[in-house]
Amino acid sequence: MAHLRIQGYGLWKQQNYGEGVIIGVLDTGIGAGHPSFSDEGVPPLPARWKGKCEFNATLCNNKLIGAKKFVGSGKGNTTDSPPVDNHGHGTHTSSTAAGHFVAGASVFGEANGTAVGMAPYAHLAMYKVCAGSGGGCADADILAALDAAVEDGVDVLSLSLVGESLPFYEDVIAIGAFAAIQKGIFFSCAAGNSGPSYNSLSNEAPWILTVGASTTDRILRSEAQIGDDKNKHFDGKSLSQPEDFDSTVSLPLVYAGSVGNQPSAFCKAGSLENVEGKIVLCGTGGGVTNIAKGEEVKRAGGAAMILMNQEADGFSTLAESHALPATHVSYAAGLQIKSYISSTSSPTAKILFNGTVIGDALAPKVASFSSRGPSSASPGILKPDIIGPGVDILAAWPVAVDQTQSKATFNIISGTSMSTPHLSGIAALLKSSHPDWSPAAIKSAIMTTANVLNLEGKPIVDQRLEPADIFATGAGHVNPSKANDPGLVYDTQPKDYIPYLCGLNYTDQQIQLITKQAVICSQVEAIPEAQLNYPSFSIKIWSNETQSQ
Repeated sequence: MAHLRIQGYGLWKQQNYGEGVIIGVLDTGIGAGHPSFSDEGVPPLPARWKGKCEFNATLCNNKLIGAKKFVGSGKGNTTDSPPVDNHGHGTHTSSTAAGHFVAGASVFGEANGTAVGMAPYAHLAMYKVCAGSGGGCADADILAALDAAVEDGVDVLSLSLVGESLPFYEDVIAIGAFAAIQKGIFFSCAAGNSGPSYNSLSNEAPWILTVGASTTDRILRSEAQIGDDKNKHFDGKSLSQPEDFDSTVSLPLVYAGSVGNQPSAFCKAGSLENVEGKIVLCGTGGGVTNIAKGEEVKRAGGAAMILMNQEADGFSTLAESHALPATHVSYAAGLQIKSYISSTSSPTAKILFNGTVIGDALAPKVASFSSRGPSSASPGILKPDIIGPGVDILAAWPVAVDQTQSKATFNIISGTSMSTPHLSGIAALLKSSHPDWSPAAIKSAIMTTANVLNLEGKPIVDQRLEPADIFATGAGHVNPSKANDPGLVYDTQPKDYIPYLCGLNYTDQQIQLITKQAVICSQVEAIPEAQLNYPSFSIKIWSNETQSQ
């Protein structure tokens, strides 16, 4: 949480830490009572607020002013039960957007420091639309919650929810978002976790801020060392770094693809054999989560795991809580380790843990999982709009994932779900500083001031460690301080989208599904996508058999 650099405390003070702004979050619920949702120093709720907090009076406060469950509402199965978070996702996103200061935050002793959201004095309202534990998020529940949030009086809506790419008139989030911006409500959504493939994002409407994911300069580092040569080591990541694991001892090393049945290369459940006491090299993917791979290695008696990327994911790795000592390394490192195994009669390896390391000159890098443009629903609008921190993000969690006995429980996870609330909180800061700014003006300020260079002063790179293209970065990486004083602003009012929608060749009836007002395109001067007053646009240029975008 909040490993984005806001220069000193200047920006926070200029924007009063988000005071007076209400952030609505649609998610899996919230862990009310977590220290991140303390209201110490938070002003009383605004008089305009019409919502309700359905937790008891000791959990509802000036921070958590709204909380309602919408799961099942689309089928008329609503209850008055509070929106308890049985998953963790909603607690994590809520605290990233507006969590209070919590000193001594860490997970497994790593990333120790003060956890704080982007807008720590903003108010929060949770609308539970996802059942969690694989229950999904129903369209009808999302639309009902969005309608309620607009009526309640939120200022910012944050949705770390992703569906398939659809025409806007079939997309409930696009429809609900349009109703929100008509009321002056800023709308931020996740791009999705289907990268690095192109045309893989959703939440593409131009009235939505579509957010991709990047790394920070904090690394939870672990290493794989092969053989007896200390120079043959490969940097990786792991969240759980057990102190009782002896990193000085070399252990037999095997490739999972050669020690079991067909799915063994991916360490699928039940696939491994003859790995007792060994370090096992597993490949990512194969329909198996990285966590499940470690559980399979442990079940089969393995001592540790090296997790190697698929080629498409390149150098983009994650710090996760594995069931046994592990490190996640790049595809290039994995190939070298596989080559060593195949060329050595008795291969060995060590897993070394380096803890929390601050300082990565290549940060921010685009995460391989971050969904890419171009937009399928509207190719002439460049998407994603922006990237923000979404890899190995520490934020509140409703239960302990480590051995802490504290109520201040945290977790570190990754996804565009994590980058989205960073941008939602930044939007709240800008709204607090500039209450007269429209949603489009806030979006423009964020996009036109974005960074396109990394900490080294070179172009932002992707999972290949090559310069990332615009379909990965959008306008670039968010720079909150510059966004507060952008200079040029591309402002757009809701009515300005109607000529654009007509230009998409939508029918009058289809546009009315979005705008909730009668539209006759024959009486409107339709415009091509590139003429929408938008901070960026995308044009295809064809030349013989090549295409430049």
